[in-house]
Amino acid sequence: MSAIGQTGAAEFTAQQSAGQSAVAGSGFNDLGINDFLKLMINELQNQDPLDPVSNSDMVQQIGLIREISATDQLTRTLSNLAGSQELVTASGLIGRTVQGLADDSSEVSGTVDRVTVDTETENGARSVKVHVGGKTMQVKNIREIQPG
Repeated sequence: MSAIGQTGAAEFTAQQSAGQSAVAGSGFNDLGINDFLKLMINELQNQDPLDPVSNSDMVQQIGLIREISATDQLTRTLSNLAGSQELVTASGLIGRTVQGLADDSSEVSGTVDRVTVDTETENGARSVKVHVGGKTMQVKNIREIQPG
């Protein structure tokens, strides 16, 4: 195998499975499934005709592609689940007294009167916020929840 090699493909898969970026300078930092497929096609087109890629190597690469795809799907599913759980948790705080750090970095204490979800336009990330009086705070910044 010429262009990506088994070691490079395994390294790429391990990094994707861990959900981490590669170490700077490794060449795999922002490599996605489409980039991986382009590399594999390029490898097939440029392979040595006297020493072609074996069937087992091809099957291994297809398996790696499936593994990467499954890992990406699992990551998306877990992110959606975590966001939904945060919303359920925040909605359970309506009418309860909380203390924590407001978005403007001031201490806030009072009764939660509503919950909002902000979505960033650039990456679609959701942020669940509770409203206490005129202040807002992210759920992760609540320090104390008093019995209602």
